[in-house]
Amino acid sequence: MPDQKAHEGRNVKRIREILGIKQDTLAIDLGLSQQAVSLLEQRDTIDPELLDKVSKILKIPVEAIKNFNEEAAVNFISNTFNNSGLFNRDCTLNFNPLDKYLELVEKNEKLYAALLKEKDEKIALMERLAGEKKK
Repeated sequence: MPDQKAHEGRNVKRIREILGIKQDTLAIDLGLSQQAVSLLEQRDTIDPELLDKVSKILKIPVEAIKNFNEEAAVNFISNTFNNSGLFNRDCTLNFNPLDKYLELVEKNEKLYAALLKEKDEKIALMERLAGEKKK
């Protein structure tokens, strides 16, 4: 397959769509109109300074825009989210959620008891100091 020149505008559009970013949002971040972003996405090449700004907004390297390959991206996403178990519906928990909840309740009870004890100690100290002043 011959080496084809990347269509940078189309790549920006596809990456933006994959990231779920609307044209309006990108336009605001770039300080452009939505129509200007639409025209930008139709360009074969984008001014390096503007491309750098777009890459920073999309939080991806400039090279990712220049070398974007939709088939490779689909394969990467497919392998990442299906084979790695990130969205594996057959997972089993290694803990009982009820036990974790009860641990938190117990921890909160201990914290509350410690706060009450500290409050009582402060009150006792204040009463002692007030009693000494009266003498």
